Amino acid sequence: MNSLIGEAPAWRLDDPQAIGALVAGRHGDPFSVLGPHAGPAGIVLRVLRPEAETAEAVDPDTGKILGKLLRRHARGFFEGLISDGNTVPRYRLRFTREGDVWDEEDAYRFPSTFGELDLHLIGEGRHRRLYQKLGAHPMRCDGVSGTRFAVWAPNARRVSVVGNFNGWDGRRHQMRFHPGVGVWEIFVPEVGAGDLYKYEIIGRHGELLPSKADPIGFRSEVPPATASVVHGLPGHGWSDEGWMEGRAAANDRTAPISIYEVHLGSWRRREDGSYLTYDELADQLIPYVKDLGFTHIECMPVSEHPFSGSWGYQPIGLYAPTSRFGSPEDFARFVDRCHGEGLGVIIDWVPAHFPSDAHGLARFDGTALYEHEDPRLGFHRDWNTLIYNFGRREVANFLTANALFWLDKYHVDALRVDAVASMLYLDYSREPGDWIPNIHGGNENLDAIAFLRETNITLFSDYPGATSIAEESTAFNGVSRPVYAGGLGFGFKWNMGWMHDTLDYMSRDPVHRRHHHDQMTFGLLYAFTENFILPLSHDEVVHGKGSLIGRMPGDRWQKFANLRGYFTFMWTHPGKKLLFMGGEFAQEREWNHDWGLDWHHLDDPMHAGVRDLIRDLNGIYRGEKALHALDCESDGFEWIDASNPDISTFVYLRKGGDEARPVVIACNFTPVVREDYRIGLPRPGRWREILNSDDPRYGGSGVTNGAVDAIEEPWHGRPASVTLRLPPLGALILSCET
Repeated sequence: MNSLIGEAPAWRLDDPQAIGALVAGRHGDPFSVLGPHAGPAGIVLRVLRPEAETAEAVDPDTGKILGKLLRRHARGFFEGLISDGNTVPRYRLRFTREGDVWDEEDAYRFPSTFGELDLHLIGEGRHRRLYQKLGAHPMRCDGVSGTRFAVWAPNARRVSVVGNFNGWDGRRHQMRFHPGVGVWEIFVPEVGAGDLYKYEIIGRHGELLPSKADPIGFRSEVPPATASVVHGLPGHGWSDEGWMEGRAAANDRTAPISIYEVHLGSWRRREDGSYLTYDELADQLIPYVKDLGFTHIECMPVSEHPFSGSWGYQPIGLYAPTSRFGSPEDFARFVDRCHGEGLGVIIDWVPAHFPSDAHGLARFDGTALYEHEDPRLGFHRDWNTLIYNFGRREVANFLTANALFWLDKYHVDALRVDAVASMLYLDYSREPGDWIPNIHGGNENLDAIAFLRETNITLFSDYPGATSIAEESTAFNGVSRPVYAGGLGFGFKWNMGWMHDTLDYMSRDPVHRRHHHDQMTFGLLYAFTENFILPLSHDEVVHGKGSLIGRMPGDRWQKFANLRGYFTFMWTHPGKKLLFMGGEFAQEREWNHDWGLDWHHLDDPMHAGVRDLIRDLNGIYRGEKALHALDCESDGFEWIDASNPDISTFVYLRKGGDEARPVVIACNFTPVVREDYRIGLPRPGRWREILNSDDPRYGGSGVTNGAVDAIEEPWHGRPASVTLRLPPLGALILSCET
C-alpha cells in the first residue's frame, strides 16, 4: 500500500504550530498527535524520532512494511497511513540513519494504564497505595515488556521522562496528561530494571526546569549521582510470618523495648574505609545487637539522600532505601533477617522538611508544589530546608502513603518521626513577625496536626502490629494519646526533657550535684503523661558535645563509674530505652559519620565492662516484669527515698502488677561508699542483688551486697528494711526472692 499518494493527502497534519511544539519538546498533549489515529482515509501514524532519516511501520511478525512515513520536519517528525481500515494493526517502527537500521516499539501506541478510580483517589488525596500507581513500574502492556512512568506535576506545561534509553532527550517521551488530577504518565516499551531516568519538566511559564528525580522512585543511583533507577516495587520473598504475627506484643507499651540506634554507614567500615553492604550489616550487626539483649534496631534514615553529612535527615528519595549499601531487596532481606532473630526494626522517617537540591522536590513543576510559596511557612532557616505544605491534600497523601509503604513493602515495625516539634508550631525557631498565625490567631500548625493524626490513624488501622514514635521536644499535650482522646495518636514519644535533665546532672562534679537533685526526680512528675522512650541518641554525641563517657566528670575510673551508674538508673527508670551505637562500650571519641566506631576500645577491660553491663541490664530489664510491664503507668513506680540531696542518693521501687515480684533500686551518685545505708522495703525476707554497677566484672571496685535479709523494721514508710553498702558512683538492683 502506498501511503504517500498526493502532495497534500487528507490525513496529513496541517498544524505547523503543533508540529513545531512536538519537535521542540513543548507540546502539552503529545498523545493527541503522536501514535496511531483513525481518520477518513484509515489509520494514520505520527512519530517523533529526532535523529532518524527515514521511518516506516512494519509487521512485528513478518517484517512486512505496513506504511512508509513521510518526514514532515527536519527534526524528526514523520507521518503516514499504515492501514486503510478502522483497526490499528500491530506494528513496530523501523528507522534508518547513515546506513544504520533499527526497530523499536512505539510508546504512543499504548493506552493509559490508569483506571478512573485510581485517578479519582489521587485527585482527592486519598490513595493510600499511591506507590502502586506513581513512580516507575516495569510491566507488560499488550504483550510488550516495558515500564510505566507516572508523576504528579499539575502545573507543568509538559513533562517528559528522560534517561539512558532515549539519550536524555526530552522530545522522545513526552508524557500523557490527566487534567484535573495533575498526573503525567507514559508506558515506555523495552525499558526495564536498571535503566536510569529523570523527569524533564517545562514549567507553567515555559521555563525548562532542572531535571527531577522521581518523587516516588524506588531506587536511586549511588550518591553523588542523582538519577532514579527503574526498579519497581521490591520483590523480596519474606520468611517472617511468625514475627509478623507476634510483633504487636513486642511493640506494646507493656513490653520490654530496648532500642539500639544505629547509623548504618558508620557502625563499622571495611578496612579500606568503604561501607558495609546490607548483607554484611546483617551478618555482623544483627548478632551483635542480639547478643547485647536489645529488642529493636533503629536505623537512622534509610531513605535516599544526596548528602551523607545530613545522616539521612535531608532525604530526596522517600520511597528508595539508600543505594549506598545495596539494592531494595538487600534492605528487605536485612529486615527479614532481623525478624528471624527476634529483633524489631524501626526506621527514622522525615516528613517535616526536605532539601532544596535542584533535582529534588523544590519547585518541582515550577511552582511551590510540595512546599509553601511564602517562606514564613515554607522555609526552615535552621536547616536551610523546605517545609511540606501539609494542608495540600496531594502532599499529605504523598507522605501518608510513604509511611504505609515502609510498613507494607519492607515490613518495618515502627516509624520514628523526626522533628515533630518543628511540624507542630508555626513559630518554631522563628522570630516575631517571621511567621503567620493560624486561622484562630495561634501558633499551632493545624494542617500538620491533622496530617499527623490522619497518618497515625491509618498506620494503626492498616498495620495494627506496627507503631509510631515521635521525636517531640516540647510539652505538646497528648502526643502519644489516641486521636479519639484528643491526642496525636503516636504509640510512643521520646522523653527529651528527661534526657536533658539527667545528662546535665551526671555531667556535674559530684560535689555540686546536691544543688541539682531535682534534675533526677523531676521527670517522675510527668513520666506517665505520655508513653515515653528514654533516649540517649546520636544527637547527644555530635556537634561538639563529645561522647557520653567524655561528659562524665572525674578521673578515668570515676568517668566509667558515673556512666555505669547512669545506665543503671536509666534502665530501671520508667520508660522504654534507646541507646546510640558506641554508647554501649563507652566510645571516647565524638561520633563521626565518616568513620566506623572505635572497636579497639573493647580490648580495654573498662570499655568491655560497660558493654557487659549493658548486656546484663537488657537481660534484667526483659526478665523482670516489674521493670517494663508498667513503664507507662504510675502504678509501676514509687519513690522510697528521694530526699537526700546532700549525699545524692535515690531509692525507688518498680512494680509490674500482682504477679510480678517487686524490684528495688538504690543509687549513690557521690564517690563515697555509703556503709550501713538502711532502706525501706515492701516486704521482709531474702532479697538478692541481681546487678551492681560497681561489680568488678564491669570495672567496678567491688562494693557489692549479694543476698540480704530484710527484717520487719519499718523504714521510709515501708513495713520492712535492710542495710546495704551503696557503691561509689554506682547503682544496684534488688529483687525479692520470697
